[in-house]
Amino acid sequence: MVSQTAAPPAPVDTASPALLPVYEPGELAALAARHGLTVSGARPTLGAYIRQLWGRRHFITAFATAKLTAQYSQAKLGQIWQIMTPLLNAAVYYFIFGVLMNTKHGVPDYVPFLVTGVFIWTFTASSITAGTRAISGNTGLVRALHFPRASLPIALAIQQLQQLMFSLGALFLILLVFGQYPRPSWLLAVPALALQALFNTGVSMVMARLAAKTPDIAQLTPFILRTWMYASGVMWSLDTLLTADRVPHFVLLALEYNPAAVYIDLMRYALIDSFTGMQLPPHVWAVATGWALVCGIGGFVYFWKAEERYGRG
Repeated sequence: MVSQTAAPPAPVDTASPALLPVYEPGELAALAARHGLTVSGARPTLGAYIRQLWGRRHFITAFATAKLTAQYSQAKLGQIWQIMTPLLNAAVYYFIFGVLMNTKHGVPDYVPFLVTGVFIWTFTASSITAGTRAISGNTGLVRALHFPRASLPIALAIQQLQQLMFSLGALFLILLVFGQYPRPSWLLAVPALALQALFNTGVSMVMARLAAKTPDIAQLTPFILRTWMYASGVMWSLDTLLTADRVPHFVLLALEYNPAAVYIDLMRYALIDSFTGMQLPPHVWAVATGWALVCGIGGFVYFWKAEERYGRG
């Protein structure tokens, strides 16, 4: 008689979907939160994002300095071009607008007036141009490393501020040559430049987000900046050329409260004796502060809202 032994029980397939617990979506989220799991690449809260940026502050300043050092590394004159570029622009504008078009007529101290406008406008234009390519020009870095993406446009804005510091040495020398000597009002240049730097950074972050999604914006930016420059009184005095009987009043107001023109006027008021408070728009410091806060804070929040989408094709 053959003995029959019971067959061993079949192994239980614990990986079978039928035997796994079934969770509702809300239960899955609670389970992930309980074990400290987060969505990969999710946008952090605004407070956490600011803390991350502060933690990367050394990277931001080092990145800005490295970019500034490498900018003219292939040129024989090197960093001298940081000063020569705005000076050459000022010389060209003086010949075309000051001499040929005679916009210097009725503008005392025209050379300090023009050079100050060119240097301060270059600060804004260069910051926005660099910010436009902050993400699209560093795609490899964005895709390879995890860091708050706002580090890039902020670092590039700091780079342009560092470059301006070099240029201001040449600007002050030109002012001295043309009889503009240091006086207490020169101290007003510090808060004026601080407000302008905040404004530039905010606009740069807006352009960085737009260009990250639509790279063609980088090709359009130079035309926008050129038009903006002509409307900002860099080469001429707006209050001399744009009198109330030549342009509609709302156009005059728009040009007076143009943020680039406001920051240029503040620097001219601080550095040039003949540029008086009568040539400034009313409540100019409130206007300058308002533009800086609205664009600086608004641009930062606007950039942060797309944090999880940068570098994803």
